[in-house]
Amino acid sequence: MTESVRQRNASAWLIPNDGTRTNHRLRADMHRYDDDDEVDIVVVGAGAGGSVLTQRLARAGWRVVTLDAGPFWDPDTDWVSDERGSHSLYWTEPRQIGGETPVPLGSNNSGRGVGGSMVHYAGYTPRFHPSDFHTRTADGVGADWPISYDELRPYYELIEAELPVAGQNWPWGDPHTYPQHAHPTGGNGSIFLRGAHAAGIEARVGPVAISNGRFGNRPHCIYRGFCLQGCKVNAKASPLITHIPDALAHGAEVRSGCMVSRVLVDDRTGRATGVTYLRDGVERRQRARMVAVAGYSIETPRLLLLSATKRFPAGLGNDHDQLGRYLMVQGAPQTAGRFDEEIRMYKAPPPEVSSEQFYETDPTKPYKRGWSIQTVSPLPITWAEHVVAQGHWGAVLREYMRDYVHWATLGALCEFLPRPENRVTLADEVDRHGLPVAHFAYSMCDNDKQLMTAAQKSMERILSAAGASEMMTIQRFAHLVGGARMAAKPEEGVVDANHRVFGIPNLYLTDGSVLPTQGAANPALTIMSLAARAADRLVAGARSGPEMATVD
Repeated sequence: MTESVRQRNASAWLIPNDGTRTNHRLRADMHRYDDDDEVDIVVVGAGAGGSVLTQRLARAGWRVVTLDAGPFWDPDTDWVSDERGSHSLYWTEPRQIGGETPVPLGSNNSGRGVGGSMVHYAGYTPRFHPSDFHTRTADGVGADWPISYDELRPYYELIEAELPVAGQNWPWGDPHTYPQHAHPTGGNGSIFLRGAHAAGIEARVGPVAISNGRFGNRPHCIYRGFCLQGCKVNAKASPLITHIPDALAHGAEVRSGCMVSRVLVDDRTGRATGVTYLRDGVERRQRARMVAVAGYSIETPRLLLLSATKRFPAGLGNDHDQLGRYLMVQGAPQTAGRFDEEIRMYKAPPPEVSSEQFYETDPTKPYKRGWSIQTVSPLPITWAEHVVAQGHWGAVLREYMRDYVHWATLGALCEFLPRPENRVTLADEVDRHGLPVAHFAYSMCDNDKQLMTAAQKSMERILSAAGASEMMTIQRFAHLVGGARMAAKPEEGVVDANHRVFGIPNLYLTDGSVLPTQGAANPALTIMSLAARAADRLVAGARSGPEMATVD
């Protein structure tokens, strides 16, 4: 397995083997294009989707420039074992929220810099289930994808090997194994396993994109528990270390600190010609034969709306008023239980054990679709927020903080349904660049609310069976997807099955915004797998070189 991975992605071997964690020479010597150079493709965003697309196309010989609004992180100097000191990892540019149940935006659903939100995600990398691709047909809710699970399976397998993913044999959805065996569990994971067994609920260790053993020049996980703050040892996978180094080694340029302000389209031909971007307060232009946007579910619709022209007055890909609609979050309640013994849930990575027993629609229940359950292990500041949400303050809060080592915490991911009124539009407010900010309106439906209640009860059942003497729950959201969804025809979405924006033959979207449904799984692996598939189809369509690429 290792040699075949190296042949298609050598990132793990390009990290220095000298105690440092960043190949500074590779970054210093990367190819640099002039703004006036017409590259084969400019990619907007270096997160899960943009980084994989960049790496794949660079390996195919394409001239690729990737722009990211945030910094080019250095794990040696930028990651700290400090919860408060890691807030620079989050996208904190202004956005507006609204709707009946507004979704707070920040640390658990937005990323900043090369690597995107995967720099500070927990590391869970489950696959979507086959049913996720046809929920309308199977359950009468959501939408059917224009592609099937079977089309994505080989890309799931490739990306799982490249990260790599560690975990026990997986019995749910499409049963499968993982490249690396499962990690040992800490206190929180052991509580989950104990309670699940007693409650008759099936659970497994993993799947996590955290190396369980040396992988190339990446070291083994040391179980320091700061996965959400950026992995100091490079054991946890993120595009910053899993795909960007290989992209640079194959001629791609990654420009950090570049806020793309507009996708340029020639109204005469209807084709994208490049982008404008702001760097150090100066507006620049990068010419390109093709453009791929991978800014994620808020910024991708926003950018396409900002890029309106006379030919596309409502925004790019918005001839049928689909852009920005069907933006989804997952309901992510967290339930904590208090135990007499010390759990010390901070002494292991937050991702340890999970269950997908409740993932599929249960025909005996009044709601459709389902949820997954995972260990979450909040650090002290987040734990304080959990306690304060119960209304505790002052002396009571201090007592709960002193009691922190006795608590175990589980989190659910509930599949909320896509709704057209949950959408991104442009607000009257502008950001520091003078660009209208995004307004994100969100309202839960009755099905969503029923899932949240059922998920909480299932976590309480596990913790109670494990022996918890007290429990508390905080209601929250996670994982933005949708907003520019993939569809069979333009009346129903923004991009086709090949990620091409309807009506603009050389503009592609390769991030989580294209997901028609979101499942009850963390989306990173699916986003990366979709980007790998899109890259293969672009390369296959380049009959006479990248400039002739087309996907039919």
